[in-house]
Amino acid sequence: MSKVSENVAFAQSAVGAEYPSIPAVRQRELDIAGKVVVITGASRGMGKQAALDFARRGARVVLAARTVETDASLPGTIGETLAAIEAAGGEAIAVATDLAEEADLRALIDAAMARFDGVDILVNNAAATTGDIWGKPFLDLTREEWLYQFAVNVHAPFTLTQLVVPIMEARGGGRIINLSTGSGEVFRQPEELPKLGAVGGFSLAVPGYYSSKRALDRFGNAMAPELHARNIAIIGLHPGLVATELVAIRVKERGLDDRVAVPMTVPARMMVYFAACENPWEYTGRLFWAERELEGLGIPLA
Repeated sequence: MSKVSENVAFAQSAVGAEYPSIPAVRQRELDIAGKVVVITGASRGMGKQAALDFARRGARVVLAARTVETDASLPGTIGETLAAIEAAGGEAIAVATDLAEEADLRALIDAAMARFDGVDILVNNAAATTGDIWGKPFLDLTREEWLYQFAVNVHAPFTLTQLVVPIMEARGGGRIINLSTGSGEVFRQPEELPKLGAVGGFSLAVPGYYSSKRALDRFGNAMAPELHARNIAIIGLHPGLVATELVAIRVKERGLDDRVAVPMTVPARMMVYFAACENPWEYTGRLFWAERELEGLGIPLA
């Protein structure tokens, strides 16, 4: 059994339900060399991995994140991601961006336009996942913490989408990929499965995170028809529990169970696939699970 199959089997047993797949055929991937890709949360984790993968395909990448200087508590900066892309012969720019600040979001798209004169693909990858909100009891959660989750996880993608849609439409169309989390559409069930309190030793008691991500799911679903008319696809991707630097830190500090964590290359590969697939209308407005789709479509990681 493959690593992906093992993880799917574990997830199924965790909720006592099967996740039947919709029949699908892997599409031909178009050449994305020269396409301009904006990726938020690109200093580490899935955002960094996706940025590297897009650059290897010849895309020009706009890297956005708050982390400019090295933080002893958390590895990775957008400067390091930029250096890695350039060392491999790719082309990118790094733009310091606080996703909770509207002015920063506008400055990010302005920088993309100034350097590359357009945007073809937007990857809303960044999420508010640091601090003590993870596992914090609901009654201890402050209104400020709740609102910050929505500012980063929902309002930033909303604003960035509004900013890039006219640009994409003028260039003939584009793709928007929203990184999300588990919901009913992912599991292909007529009714949504009960939310887990934990996966292995990982606490999932983060009401602001999951509520805001579900709002992002619905945003993509609701916007799909309007954006389709502008030749823009909007696709949601649930990465699963991913072996990011942050997860590695939590495993070390809290002794958590990381046996179901998948490599960052899995969701990154699916981001590239959705950005490059020949017919995005099969996927627009929907939410997909990276592990299952990778295996079900027979997509190689390389």
